Amino acid sequence: MKLFNIPTDKTKNWLPKDGIVNYHGLVFSSRLADDYLNILLQTIEWKNDEAFIFGKKIITKRKVAWYGDRPYQYSYSNTTKQALPWTPELLNLKKKVEKETGEAFNSCLLNLYHTGEEGMAWHSDDETDLKEKAAIGSLTFGAERKFAFKHKKTGEKVELTLEHGGLLVMKGVTQKYWLHRLPPTKRILTPRVNLTFRAMINSHI
Repeated sequence: MKLFNIPTDKTKNWLPKDGIVNYHGLVFSSRLADDYLNILLQTIEWKNDEAFIFGKKIITKRKVAWYGDRPYQYSYSNTTKQALPWTPELLNLKKKVEKETGEAFNSCLLNLYHTGEEGMAWHSDDETDLKEKAAIGSLTFGAERKFAFKHKKTGEKVELTLEHGGLLVMKGVTQKYWLHRLPPTKRILTPRVNLTFRAMINSHI
């Protein structure tokens, strides 16, 4: 396991072309990351995610929550969510991610994966509600999980491990040219909470 005081090259671009993905490594100590995991599990208004695929309503085991500066509407998988007001802990985490990245965020989509058997299929965060080319800061608390990227045209793949208390940043044209996913695994039996800080367009308010 990587120690907290071993630096990670956060300027390294993990993608070979057509986008920028930086992994900042651990931005929280193990103890503080544990505290945030417990708080988020207990205080976030988690709900099973819904999607309409070929006209059929799908309810996921994975749970989600949507928070923001304002009651932004966010539509994906043919469903629309309205952002809840920030909790104190989420505001603190937003400020931390903004300080680490130099970016500005106004919302956060959270995902709760109860075990490794819950994952996310290939997709891009390219919905029209999001500002084009805006950075997405992704925090992980809980189980370490592999994360994968696949180029939409060439099929090239990149994989990395997202650690407990680690920060991943996707920016530039990444969403235009790359898909990403969280592969499922039966080897992990503990939960993972993922926070994706985003920049929304104000047109829906």
